Amino acid sequence: MQLSKFSDYSFRALIYLAKNNDKLTTIEQMANELKISQNHLKKIIHKLSKGNFIESFKGRDGGIKIVKNPQDIRLSDVLLYTEVNTDFVECLKHNIEHTDCPYHDVCNLKSIIHRAKDAFIHEFQKYSLKDLL
Repeated sequence: MQLSKFSDYSFRALIYLAKNNDKLTTIEQMANELKISQNHLKKIIHKLSKGNFIESFKGRDGGIKIVKNPQDIRLSDVLLYTEVNTDFVECLKHNIEHTDCPYHDVCNLKSIIHRAKDAFIHEFQKYSLKDLL
């Protein structure tokens, strides 16, 4: 599985915030340090804020900080929250009504892919943000 840039950058942002938890950080500071466009980072910060991973404060003295203790943030939670599509193939998508695959009803590959996906996510479950610091 290949992580989306959104998930990759989300992990980077959380690492940065956890390492700099003693102060509020701005999007501009993070974007410069992480070499991510400010526009893209704003979307990431908004999503992470809605997911209660971080908190943002508006205003002249505003900024961003991590909300939870890094040991309480499971990497699998971040992954599942930020990845739009964890289905490797079309037939694994929920509520699929039509597929062009002639083997859809008798395919054994789906169960292998599903187990591999579960193992991938389970590996992320073993670690917290603290393990990345």
